[in-house]
Amino acid sequence: MEQRRNIYFFHNPNGSEKITALLELAERYGFTIVKNAKDANVIASIGGDGTFLQAVRKTGFRQDCLYVGIADDNSKGLYCDFHIDDLHQIIDAMTMETIEVRRYPIIKVDVDDEGHFYCLNEFSIRSAIVKTLVLDVYIDDFHFETFRGDGLVIATPTGSTGYNKSVRGAVVDPLLPCMQICELASLNNNSYRTLGSPFILGGDRKLVLRDVEDGNDHPIMAMDNEALSIQHVNKIEIQLTDKRIKTVKLKDNSFWEKVKRTFL
Repeated sequence: MEQRRNIYFFHNPNGSEKITALLELAERYGFTIVKNAKDANVIASIGGDGTFLQAVRKTGFRQDCLYVGIADDNSKGLYCDFHIDDLHQIIDAMTMETIEVRRYPIIKVDVDDEGHFYCLNEFSIRSAIVKTLVLDVYIDDFHFETFRGDGLVIATPTGSTGYNKSVRGAVVDPLLPCMQICELASLNNNSYRTLGSPFILGGDRKLVLRDVEDGNDHPIMAMDNEALSIQHVNKIEIQLTDKRIKTVKLKDNSFWEKVKRTFL
């Protein structure tokens, strides 16, 4: 951390006095506050987990810097190891080498010919009208099933504690390079059949979703907590990438300690 002294703070522009105090303390300990995230080798988000996801997305999922999550509400969250009320813990961690680096996997989503997008938490696709969405689901080149229902959620291991968990997906250790697929209200009867349970694909697998044109060809798609503006979709390819987001971690605050603190 000694070589990482250019820090960019991502936060609500209407910041509080606590944010001002944090910036002043960082400068006092030798950090340079930069105005442009491209000049930073440390990017610190101030807010909740949603703010952290936005910070990573807005700064381009950089692999050459450290991301730091600083909570400003009652809980630290799953991406935030620090709290703004404990300024000296933040500075001590950065100057006394009491931190470790955690690497989070991300997924890449290709939508038709519109380019590719990255997700740290999850990609979701849902019906935009009161009508089921029909998707042919391929694992690599193998047609696995034809899904009919409200939609699908494809989550990273760290994203498994978010939307994925709320639809009865499993919580997955981030050390496992994989992605998890969960159904949203699938239709299962004598005419239509899906697996009916979440399933996990290894890091080398590719998931392909093909839209079955039946009058519901304009689904809602979201990357983490941000909607995708593409209106029409034919084919979506989703893969785990070699990219890893590096985040600051306190030595006594593992992923499973966070899960226990948040849910138990």
